[in-house]
Amino acid sequence: MSTASVVTRPGLVLADLLPATRVRDAVLVAGGAALTGLAAQLAVPVPGSPVPVTGQTFAALLVGTALGARRGFLALAVYALVGMAGMPWFAGGTSGAGGASFGYVLGMVLAATVVGALARRGADRSVARTAATMVLGSAIIYAVGVPYLMAATGMSLSAAVAAGLTPFLIGDALKAALAMGALPAAWKLAGRRG
Repeated sequence: MSTASVVTRPGLVLADLLPATRVRDAVLVAGGAALTGLAAQLAVPVPGSPVPVTGQTFAALLVGTALGARRGFLALAVYALVGMAGMPWFAGGTSGAGGASFGYVLGMVLAATVVGALARRGADRSVARTAATMVLGSAIIYAVGVPYLMAATGMSLSAAVAAGLTPFLIGDALKAALAMGALPAAWKLAGRRG
């Protein structure tokens, strides 16, 4: 069986192209958590919002898609738990569960799981399906993050949407465009190398 036929077989994610071992899985989970933590340090404050623009959401969705649901969930759960325990790798070098933007971290755990499950069904193999997967992942992050922002700050729904969703839509579109190019290209590259 050629690698190209294995690559296109449903049920695989990019991480499955590496030789399967428990060490591989542990390294991928730790690496996914670390990548998300590093990407969170790319933080730009948004005037009037307690939530900054970061690379964190892109990393979380990329980790979930590349690792699959189980490893993606574990990577983001490790990221969240270690950050809650005091590792300063949330947005802008913060930690803990009390911040106004912590709901987005929780949303990333769920989103990584969902996009990972979709990737196992081939949702990262074409530009259109990758775009839809990234949009869904972002919507999940907001569905958890915005209500948490409301609860943490006492904002109304309209104020939380204005501060915690609207300013980020253009950046999310750019992140989705990056993923739309990177993920299908990675699959093509993996197929050609086989």
